[in-house]
Amino acid sequence: MGLKARIFQPAKNAMQSGRGGMKHWRLEYAPAAHKFVEPLMGWTGSLDTNEQVVVDFETKERAVAFCEANKIDFTIFEPKKRKLHLKAYAENFAYTRVRG
Repeated sequence: MGLKARIFQPAKNAMQSGRGGMKHWRLEYAPAAHKFVEPLMGWTGSLDTNEQVVVDFETKERAVAFCEANKIDFTIFEPKKRKLHLKAYAENFAYTRVRG
């Protein structure tokens, strides 16, 4: 049974205002085993330890080379382009602005 992985650029979390540190690429393994509920405590568990492994790379090419060298099937998820809505601060006070 071969490993399967996904390569992507992680999105920033809600606590970040800037885009720094988002230029790296991440490799995560797909779950190979089903999760189960542990009967005593009710925790969710899994026998698949690869699910916990996360590897960061500087470039997408390095992540792909790592997968090819280790014979890992992979899927690349390209990041979506940001839509910037640029406007001047003065537009907040324009007379043509609809006020509610």
